[in-house]
Amino acid sequence: MGTNIVCKFGGSSVSNAGQIEKVRRIVCADDNRRFVVVSAPGKDGSEPEKITDHLFNVATHGHHFRSRGKSITERESFDRVLAKFRSLVAELGIRGDDILDDLESDLTSHISNKKRIDFFASRGEHYNAKVIARYFQSKGMDAKLVLPEDMGFLVSDRFGNAKVLPAAHSGIRESLKDGPVSIIPGYYGITLKGDIAVLSRGGSDLTGGEVAYAVDASCYENWTDTDGVYQVDPRIISGASVIPELTYKEIRLLSSGGFNVFHFDAMVSCKNKSIPINIRNTNNPTAPGTRIVSSRTPGETAVGIARMDGIAYVYIEKDMIGETIGFTKELLDIFKDFGINTHHYPSDKDDIAVIVDQHDLMDKADDLKETIVKRLSPDFLDIRYDLCLLSPVGIGMKNTPGVLARASAALYQENINIEIVDQGPSQLSFHFGIFQKHADAGLTALYRSLLK
Repeated sequence: MGTNIVCKFGGSSVSNAGQIEKVRRIVCADDNRRFVVVSAPGKDGSEPEKITDHLFNVATHGHHFRSRGKSITERESFDRVLAKFRSLVAELGIRGDDILDDLESDLTSHISNKKRIDFFASRGEHYNAKVIARYFQSKGMDAKLVLPEDMGFLVSDRFGNAKVLPAAHSGIRESLKDGPVSIIPGYYGITLKGDIAVLSRGGSDLTGGEVAYAVDASCYENWTDTDGVYQVDPRIISGASVIPELTYKEIRLLSSGGFNVFHFDAMVSCKNKSIPINIRNTNNPTAPGTRIVSSRTPGETAVGIARMDGIAYVYIEKDMIGETIGFTKELLDIFKDFGINTHHYPSDKDDIAVIVDQHDLMDKADDLKETIVKRLSPDFLDIRYDLCLLSPVGIGMKNTPGVLARASAALYQENINIEIVDQGPSQLSFHFGIFQKHADAGLTALYRSLLK
């Protein structure tokens, strides 16, 4: 493993000229920061919608916002994208007429539908990288622009959700092995047929992770607008602290429970090479942030508490469920057929609950119940809404007696009933389902009991 650091800067970090200057200073502060992955410009207060959403709107001739009940036309989105990049060029004081002309040409190009959406969606990262590279150069930095299409960042042709191909790593490694600081647009790659295809939303994280893997980075820094991963949501509990260090497993458990600070797929390649990930704050660069590592020695029991709001569960009673081979599979296949993602499945001998996001049941609940009754003939079936799932996480909880008892007692003291409890065999987390109206009080009680 080398000494080079890969830095990824999210949309809030590159939203305007002032933020881009912060990025430049951060890169200059450490000579090991050789690879800089950038997102499209984020919202900076003057624009309520993200540039990438405007690009989707242009690509879909206005359908993207219409489907969300927003009256923003294709032309308005087109104008806002151009205005944003004109503003960046002017505020940064760089020569940019050619960049703006190319952007306008791309946004008026005629491409077939599926390829069109991905091509347009990628333009935010593509042109922001061009702007940032030119700005760095104007400040005397030894920097170069490296596009995914130039370094062979190969992805599958699953447009809208492309996957990075193993062959991409050799191309990345060869393109980035020497030379100046490389500025790389995130979020998209190139298919074997030469088409632009985007990764899932938040895919710039993934680009950074794949670059870190390819160049054997010593660290992958993910710069955002928060000091790191907090024990709990600091907007609810002001005394919550940043967690200094987490394992990949812990951040996975926290992210599946509402800690959406990092694209998990981006961790996979880093995990395979034990490359630490450091989540940092562009607006507070002296803060150490949160490090994500392969292993650590815990000095605490629980390290954080995730929270998922808007939860429902489908509850089924039927004699002999526990002895009926294939019952759970057939039940979950029904949810799959309806396109409903499931989270947990607490069960007993004669009953089972399937926990889902209640939003996913919208306009499907009656048909779902009807199908379950027809195919599984339950003795009783009900859907219960308006719950919150609270999930303490920590490798220190494994084999520590009394953690569940302490947590249950904390809720009992607040007169909060536990509607559902579930714990996996790893003992690294457990889940309490409580009514949504008690969510803040329940989170506070668990924080005081397990973290404070």
